[in-house]
Amino acid sequence: MAPTTGTLITVAPTGAELAKADFPQLPTSLEELVDTAVACESAGASMIHLHIRDSEHRPTLDRGHLKAAVDALRERTSLVIQLSTGGSVHDPLEQRLTVLDAEPDSCSLTCGTTNFGDDVFLNPYGFMSDLYVQAQEREVVPEFELFDLGHVASLARLIDAHGLPFGGKVHVDFVTGVPGGMPGTPAALLAGVAMLPPEVTSWSATGIGRSHLPVAAAALAAGGHLRVGMEDNVVFARGIPVEHNSQLVERVAHLAEVMQRPTLSTDDARLMLGVKDRRR
Repeated sequence: MAPTTGTLITVAPTGAELAKADFPQLPTSLEELVDTAVACESAGASMIHLHIRDSEHRPTLDRGHLKAAVDALRERTSLVIQLSTGGSVHDPLEQRLTVLDAEPDSCSLTCGTTNFGDDVFLNPYGFMSDLYVQAQEREVVPEFELFDLGHVASLARLIDAHGLPFGGKVHVDFVTGVPGGMPGTPAALLAGVAMLPPEVTSWSATGIGRSHLPVAAAALAAGGHLRVGMEDNVVFARGIPVEHNSQLVERVAHLAEVMQRPTLSTDDARLMLGVKDRRR
């Protein structure tokens, strides 16, 4: 795998599950998202994982909204821009493929269907394969999201079938602690890491809810990278809500510094991920 002397911090500021009415501090408008991105880049993030909301704060995969967000973030930040192809659990598969039309630097590619609370996050192999090939053709770097150990095997199957992604690097993110997926424990995370195929060049980890800090600490200790944000966690400490995504970025940036693995610059993140520079 790539050297782990630095730490890639991805911020996932919004997600598709939380309601703005319940969490007014959740950034859902374009202005809020851009301001959040600027603050999080300053705090140490080098990639942003985006879900987009419409004017009513509802999740949307509308191309106009997606492209406007990508363009605005390129204008105001140097972050690697990753669009979610998961949308919400209710979005149809064919619409999720159209996310690539917005020309992100990266896209998420979840490597299997998983129970997601009371819902099902559908990712059949045919959809995963189509997304993989279309990302290759459009020169978009996928981040392979792994919610369970079986997803690691599906990742290996995709690589065997289609070769390496665009850019030649394979970066994965373990999403742990989702009800229905792998638990948010260091033991589960390290079991997944041990199963990764040899083509993987870097990995990160996400701990949902109260698994946020244990998973972050385990990932740093094991040479991995981190994803944090209000998509995954809205409680900063017991009884204390997260007021801004930058709080979560600042905390793990400090942990990374203590572990002598300081945050990667956006240029170093692009190099590690094999991302095409679309800023010019």
